[in-house]
Amino acid sequence: MRRRLLLAAPALLTLAAEAPPIPTVASFSLLADMLRRIGAGRITVTTLVPVDGDAHGYQPRPADARAVSGAQLVAVNGLGLDHWMDRLIQSSGFKGTVAVATAAVTPRSMAGGTATDPHAWQDPRNGILYARALAAALVAADPSGATGYRAAAEAYVADIQQTDAWIEAQYTAIPAGSRRVITTHDAFGYYGARYGIEFLAAQGLSTEAEPSAKAIAALVAQIRREKVRAVFLENMTNPRLAQMLAREDFKKRFESNRPITITEFLYPLLQAYDSVMVKADVEFGGNDQKFNLLVGRELQSITGQPPQQVFLTPILTGT
Repeated sequence: MRRRLLLAAPALLTLAAEAPPIPTVASFSLLADMLRRIGAGRITVTTLVPVDGDAHGYQPRPADARAVSGAQLVAVNGLGLDHWMDRLIQSSGFKGTVAVATAAVTPRSMAGGTATDPHAWQDPRNGILYARALAAALVAADPSGATGYRAAAEAYVADIQQTDAWIEAQYTAIPAGSRRVITTHDAFGYYGARYGIEFLAAQGLSTEAEPSAKAIAALVAQIRREKVRAVFLENMTNPRLAQMLAREDFKKRFESNRPITITEFLYPLLQAYDSVMVKADVEFGGNDQKFNLLVGRELQSITGQPPQQVFLTPILTGT
């Protein structure tokens, strides 16, 4: 009997090594990226809201319900970002583990204090809380992989801590009064609080409608009045807004052909958490096509993403 067990042992080990991966579902792409980093090669990840999708107003499809139903773990952001997941989980008959990434986060308010800001990952210290919450959920769903999940999570945490320190060091060279950014999306409260940056809402603009000459003029006036040196436009914003804004504000500088140096860019954190900061040192003069080409190449070389996925227009005011 003992001899038979010994002979069977290699076969049992082979079966264990070939065990199928744990199926997981992430509500949107950022959580999917984190799961892949922490999953230690033991999981598969299905992303419901893809890169460039809007997690706020996503409409689940029948295929999403099937994916959730067949998963052992579902990861959600919480704080109202992916509120539609509650109904999807219930209607799909899901019986596994639900990981709420923001479970340990202290939330901030937004919209003048009338709503909870769900974009907590934009403070890398909250990113650490996300990673550990996801690791704990994976351990609960797959206890046999606990050692690997915990080790991968702590390695990821170390990377986030290193990146956080690097970002903080970059901002030390910028006077506190100059850390002001105009944006079309009220989504950067956590980032601003972490690094001492004031984010201002763009006045008179819609992210969907074609920007009018009046709206562009109002925004340029706001930039000059509030002495703002950067405008951040999300990739879901009408691209003509960035093009018209750049053309309007840089017109005189292009005509004079005077070189301008741009040294800092806001990082595209919504695209990939591992690409936390975008830096560029681009000298240009002459026309906005040259500027867009140089910056596009710089963004692609650093983030690995096609340039059209990040619309970032720096606005330099004064002399």
